[in-house]
Formats: sequence, structure tokens, C-alpha cells
Amino acid sequence: RSRPLSHTHPRLNREGPLMTQLRTTDVDLGRWMLRTHQVGDPADPTILWLHGSGPGVSALSNWEGVLGRLPGFHHVAPDLLGFGESSHPDLPLGVAHSAEERANALLQLLDVLGVERAHLVGNSMGGMISLLLLIAQPYRFDRAILMGSGGAPMTPTPDLFAMVKYYDDPSPEAMLSLIRAFMVDTSRYSDAIEQIAADRARYAARADIRRSHERTFSPQGPPLVFTPEQLAGIDHQVLLLHGREDRIIPVAASHHLAQHLPNAQLHVLPNTGHWVQIEQADRFVALAELFLGEATSAARAEQDPAA
Repeated sequence: RSRPLSHTHPRLNREGPLMTQLRTTDVDLGRWMLRTHQVGDPADPTILWLHGSGPGVSALSNWEGVLGRLPGFHHVAPDLLGFGESSHPDLPLGVAHSAEERANALLQLLDVLGVERAHLVGNSMGGMISLLLLIAQPYRFDRAILMGSGGAPMTPTPDLFAMVKYYDDPSPEAMLSLIRAFMVDTSRYSDAIEQIAADRARYAARADIRRSHERTFSPQGPPLVFTPEQLAGIDHQVLLLHGREDRIIPVAASHHLAQHLPNAQLHVLPNTGHWVQIEQADRFVALAELFLGEATSAARAEQDPAA
């Protein structure tokens, strides 16, 4: 079922490029529905964009500023299960179990869309879910870009803990504090940042969004940490991007992943927090085009060795 693009939820990327080809569809998976945004020709290589967690987050709040800037790809950016305008079922308790449920929904999404193989771009929790997908069905995926990804053994930072516990005392002020913790410099949004925080706090106050957040981060369920053996079994080409000043997931987490993923390269970006795709949009696009373009060139060479 196709519906017009919803602008009901506030996004930081309001100055991002206009995606005139954006198609928004509610994809019926049977038990669930995923609000899904697509850009580009489905005949081109597919990139599956997986956003991070947080109260009021959605696919476009993470990706709007960069989604339309990588030509030659079919972009698929869903609101993950339990986020945004997708279904909000009674998720299994805890990060690990809810992430598995979200990964299963994404595999179903690819089936319904007829996507046989895709690249992955995952931010924060989306990075962890990307790793789950690479382990569960490695043949379905080509390259992966993980940005500020979780999944490494680490003690939660104070700002991550504040994000998890947002609903203990939700308010526009608490949302503003969270947004500032995710970025090094919010000055590009000038006075609008307070209005964005107020709008996003109202959106996050929806009962279904709150319930999904609290079930995801319930202490009754286990965290999601990948063992060195699990990481060593992922032989995909992986690009790790991490902001040096990340206050949510410390850069040491990506160093750990780079140490154990056999085909990973790590780029640490200075003067950058948790939202690489927002604070370093131009550099992110350049690195993604180079990294994913290598796969496209290799595939063409396989098809036509004389080219």
C-alpha cells in the first residue's frame, strides 16, 4: 500500500537535498507493517539503510540528508519495527531479542520487495542489526557500512544511559540535551534546535513509541554483544565509520570491531559525534561512494572481463 510521505515527525536534516523521487510505502509483512522509503531504480544495486535507536527516531530523521546523494543505487530505508510509522508490536524484551525480531522483519521486507542481495548501511543500533543479518543470511548481503555501531563489549556511557532512560522524565529540555549529546556542534541549526527538540519530544510522547522504546531497553532482556568468534566468521567487506568525539558509543567500540572483523577498514572522523551522516555528510557520501562503488566495479568486471 502506497501513501504520501509523512512529515508529521521532526527531523534534523531539514536542509538536506530534496528527494523528488522518494516513494513512501507501507509494506505489509503479514504480522507487521514497515513504513519504507525508496529512492532510485530497483534494477540498480540495493542499499538497505538501517537507522539507530532513540526516542522519536525514524528512517528519515537519520538518512534524509544523504539518501538522495548516492546515484546509481536503489535505496531502501525502512522505519525499523517498533520505530516511527512502522508496526509497534509487543517486542521481545531487551536489546538482543528485539534486535533479532527487527532483523527477521527486514529479511521479510527484502523478500516482499524482491531484493535478492543488498548492501547494508547501519547507524548505531542499525549497525548491530546489520551484523545480525550478515551472520544469519550472509549470502543476502554484499558490503556493509557500520557507523558508530554497537555490539562491542563496553560500559554504557552516561549519554547512552540518558538516552535509554529518557522516559523517566521526558521533556523538550531532556530531548534538547540528547540532541546536543549526539553531535559536536549544533550551531548549524541556530535557534531552530530548541523547536526541533520540542517537536521531537511531542512525537516521542506517542504511547506506541514509548512502549517500543521501553521494551527494547528493558533490563529484563540481555544486551547484544558479538563474540570474537562471531565477528571472525563475517567475511564481508566492512567500512567502519566513527566520530572521534562520539559520546553515545565510544570510538573504542569500532576499534574492537575492526580488530575482529577480518575484512574491515576503520575511518575515525575528527570533530564528529554519533551522527556522522549529519555532521560529516559530504565526507560520508564520498567514502560510501568509493567503498560501494568498488563492489559495483568488481561485479561489472566479473560480467565482462574484457571491459
